[in-house]
Amino acid sequence: MSQINYYTEEGLKKLKDELHQMRTVLRPSISDQIAEARDKGDLSENAEYDAAKEAQGILEMKISKLEAVISNARLIDNTHIDNSKVYILSKVKIKNVVNGMEMEYMLVAENEANLKEKKISIDSPIGKGLLGKKQGDVADVQTPSGIIKFEIVEISR
Repeated sequence: MSQINYYTEEGLKKLKDELHQMRTVLRPSISDQIAEARDKGDLSENAEYDAAKEAQGILEMKISKLEAVISNARLIDNTHIDNSKVYILSKVKIKNVVNGMEMEYMLVAENEANLKEKKISIDSPIGKGLLGKKQGDVADVQTPSGIIKFEIVEISR
């Protein structure tokens, strides 16, 4: 049985757009390359043909995997989530208790984590430490360099 993954509406749309790109742009492009290489004659000594066929196999494998991921994707509905505690899709402002530095992150599923967009996985050390905490709570987060204490300053959606 395949693993169910949870996505935001935006994250699922990105996956579907990527699949559409593979099917409608990349697949025909590789087919054209194969046809062009086939027209050049003897296939047994045609490196272009071999490379195009290999690229086609890799693309078909990626398409198949992405189709499986999308078929097992579940959309997260954050309209019924309690805002008094930290859950998936919570925007959390935290403060490092030691140095007073404040940061704001959104907790998302592992497959949507992107530090540049300030989205961290609920499976990351910080994400795990924050889950279920309330505003004002202090979370002990285990990191490779030791335990860091973060105070929950604000929780929003």
